[in-house]
Amino acid sequence: MIKLLISDDSAFMRIAIRKMVGDGAKISVVGEAPNGQVAVQMARELRPDVITMDVEMPVMNGLDAVREIMASAPCPIIMVSSLTERDSATTIKALELGAVDFIAKQSSFVQLDIAKIGQELVEKLRFWGQRKRRVPLGGGAAAFRSPAAAPASAFDMPAAPPRLRRDSQQQSPGLIVVGISTGGPVTLPPFLKAMGALKCPVVIAQHMPPMFTAGLAAHLRIDTGLNVIESSDNLELKPGMVVIAKGGQDVVVRESAPGMLRLFERLNPEAPIHPNANVLFASATRVSCPVIGVVMTGMGSDGLQGSRELIDARGATILAQDPSTCVVDGMPGSVIEAGLATAILSPQDIGRRLARLAGQSMFGTSSSLA
Repeated sequence: MIKLLISDDSAFMRIAIRKMVGDGAKISVVGEAPNGQVAVQMARELRPDVITMDVEMPVMNGLDAVREIMASAPCPIIMVSSLTERDSATTIKALELGAVDFIAKQSSFVQLDIAKIGQELVEKLRFWGQRKRRVPLGGGAAAFRSPAAAPASAFDMPAAPPRLRRDSQQQSPGLIVVGISTGGPVTLPPFLKAMGALKCPVVIAQHMPPMFTAGLAAHLRIDTGLNVIESSDNLELKPGMVVIAKGGQDVVVRESAPGMLRLFERLNPEAPIHPNANVLFASATRVSCPVIGVVMTGMGSDGLQGSRELIDARGATILAQDPSTCVVDGMPGSVIEAGLATAILSPQDIGRRLARLAGQSMFGTSSSLA
């Protein structure tokens, strides 16, 4: 049975979460905190397996509560955030401080789709509640961001060394596409800082709902000093630009003229999650310049099919994040297991590799890619 602590100043929301986890979910609510200060106390006393944390609360807000809990009683924390610019910015900061995931809800609970949110919440509670028992605690937020300290068997990785593709691409890339999900707000800053400004654009499909990606782009722009922006329809892609696909939307790359790339917002109703890495990667098969695909931390296998299409169509280089450095290793793990990865690297090493590979002119210049 997974022990859950609910922290929310709304009694109505606390009742709603109780109903969401309901019977049959094998989740037991061991405590309810009306503010962050009480949540910190209960986390120390009750030692829950997972906590849901509201963003805005009296006495102590969710951000300060995350900081206190991760310092004194580390535990997987899922933020429950409204779809507002202020709450989204706070949620991103909470993820950096150690919160592992978030659920987005409408500002008014009357508009909340209980069935949809409830299913998503239960899945995340089960995942993170079980993860606590597999990851050694005591290292604060790092215990969840860097699970390398846990036994290798805990992550179901094969005993044999992974099979890597031979890299046949001998030209500098004109475009880099990235798929990332859970753990992205923590992983992207060191990745981008190690990468620096490139002589080609970078487009990132980070699984997020609307309102969150604008705040993420602004945060990354300040943190890294790079030209990080949220996508817009018919956006001209320029060298050195890092584009975060708009939350809840899919993006595709098109070549309007030789060497001139543009980004369009095209929601794919068949895609199970948005922004979708497979949609982005597949669109990159139709440009004339060399493309590099990067698959990083996240649940599920988004990016797997897109990587396969990039390889089949272009023989593209595919870089996968080392599972031992992932918050969740599902996405890169699926690419590695399928034998599609050219290299398996930490976020910083991926950034450094891209800095080397994209260090030449944007189109058609041969390079020694050691």
